[in-house]
Amino acid sequence: MYRRLMRAMAAHAVLIALGIVFLLPFVWMVTTSLKTVDVLNTFPVVWFPDKITFSNYVDGLQVFPFARYFLNTMIVCVFSTLGAVLSSSFIAYGLAYIDRPGRNVVFVALPATMMIPFYVTMVPLFSLFREMGWTNTYLPLIVPHFFGGPFFVFLLRQFFRGIPRDLLDAARVDGAGELRIYARIVLPPAKRALAAVALFQFLAAWGDLLGPLIYLSDSDMYTLSLGLTYYSTQYSTQFGPLLAASTVIIIPVIVLFFLAQRTFIQGITLTGVKG
Repeated sequence: MYRRLMRAMAAHAVLIALGIVFLLPFVWMVTTSLKTVDVLNTFPVVWFPDKITFSNYVDGLQVFPFARYFLNTMIVCVFSTLGAVLSSSFIAYGLAYIDRPGRNVVFVALPATMMIPFYVTMVPLFSLFREMGWTNTYLPLIVPHFFGGPFFVFLLRQFFRGIPRDLLDAARVDGAGELRIYARIVLPPAKRALAAVALFQFLAAWGDLLGPLIYLSDSDMYTLSLGLTYYSTQYSTQFGPLLAASTVIIIPVIVLFFLAQRTFIQGITLTGVKG
């Protein structure tokens, strides 16, 4: 009992220490966004200023069209998330329950594609989308997600395999087709797993910089991450407004994660119930 308590205390101490280390950059960003100009350039660094100002937020949000970029980002995030959830769940259902020759080969090959870095396919994809006339549109950032994501397919297939097969067989005996079984029997108990996939994709799309940087050239179509990058390039010495804009951009992600934290963790846990 004593040793177990000591091990638990040691584990919690290590986790708390690591949490503080990872939290320090965020704390520095928030406190710096509230500093006046004279405190920003002082040395040694003042972590918590005596005088707080919100002028950095006013200046930071006026440099680029924040509302427009926020709307652009939401368009990409919402539609790419919708595509990832629908397509990945559909493919995962087929790999889990539809017996076809070569099914296991496809399942092994699909996650194997995750080992291919995006930088390898970046130029061919750009050439393909340019020939299709999709550059400077949101289509390259949205449409590929409607063809499934290997990681999401793997997660959802693991969860679907935990659903009793007898339920599906009984539905087939009653005359239900595969689409009806997929929509009425498989998806309802998979809500938490689908929520985990949705959160993964939404966060990835929200923070994506490389995709918009490659495909978007019209400044009116920029996302928040891309707009912030150009802002930091032009106003790299104005740390207060720059960090204020960064704080505003990251707050929705933090709020979303805390609201969906329990569902997210349960969804990840449930995807490993049965292999």
